[in-house]
Amino acid sequence: MNRIKKYYEDLIQKPILTSFVVLGLLAIIILGLSMPYYLADFDNIYMNVLAEAHGMLFDILIIGILLFWLRQVGEEKQRISQFLDEIDDFRMWESEEAAFRNVGNIKRLNRHGIYNMDLVGCYLKKTNLSGIDLKTSNLNTANLSSGVLIEANLSETRMNQTNFENANLNHADLTNSFASGTNFKDAFLIKANFQGAFLIKADFENGFLMEANLSDCSLTETNFKNANLYKANFKGATGLTIEQLSKAKSLYLASFDPDLQVQLEEHAPDLIG
Repeated sequence: MNRIKKYYEDLIQKPILTSFVVLGLLAIIILGLSMPYYLADFDNIYMNVLAEAHGMLFDILIIGILLFWLRQVGEEKQRISQFLDEIDDFRMWESEEAAFRNVGNIKRLNRHGIYNMDLVGCYLKKTNLSGIDLKTSNLNTANLSSGVLIEANLSETRMNQTNFENANLNHADLTNSFASGTNFKDAFLIKANFQGAFLIKADFENGFLMEANLSDCSLTETNFKNANLYKANFKGATGLTIEQLSKAKSLYLASFDPDLQVQLEEHAPDLIG
């Protein structure tokens, strides 16, 4: 009795073996009961079996594949929800572990086609997010200082009061972004595209904006102190004054609207010459 009980407990712990045992028992019962019909009218039984087989194939094709697809979609949504929950769990936690866990979740979400994320207040200091796509995300007050975001897509992203100090955003796409009061001190922004961005009171002190595109930007009270603006494009920018530009390190070959160009030639020829 104990041996039978032990065998039963071992069997139910192995689902594949259990399935084969059940299949074998049912096959013996069904074939045994059907044997007289096989002997008496095999051709009719054979045709019925083929008809049932076609029905089974149809069930597998329609129901099986549909259920598999629904399961895959459900599992994917569950994983996405898990990644978003983990980001929320680590929000405001300033530690190296939190930073790298956040980066991992962001990259996984990108692989699942998720780009619009709530990263408000997230700690991402000294992380590598090169090539990441955060279009339309919310990065307000996040800390990305000393981070690497080369060729990152930050277009239409909200990043007001975000910290990008000493970060590398070379070739990054920041078009139509909202970056009022954002800290870009000592940041590398070579060939970064800010076209149409709101950069009111943003701080670019000591920044490297060579060949950056700042056309059509809102630049009221933006700080360019000691910033390198070589070949930068300021055409169509609003709120920009001669006082702001005169504090820059270099404006050599930078592009401006005609009225501002005239003022610079008159008051700061050394910077543009």
